[in-house]
Amino acid sequence: MTNTILRLPNVKARTGLSRSSIYLHISKGIFPSPVKLGGQRAVGWLESEIDEWLSMQIKNSRPNSKLKGGN
Repeated sequence: MTNTILRLPNVKARTGLSRSSIYLHISKGIFPSPVKLGGQRAVGWLESEIDEWLSMQIKNSRPNSKLKGGN
């Protein structure tokens, strides 16, 4: 399994969240924590964790939805 690291601009683009929203969600424990990449402030997120978070958001937003052919 490859652990691709996404930097903040990519995480913002993938999730549609702002920087402040991402860090607020992290502080509430509802968004993946970043991985320290060295230095004092360089961080990134595991792509697999971001993908999993996105999948959960989709699942939770459509709890009773069943995809039907073409509709």
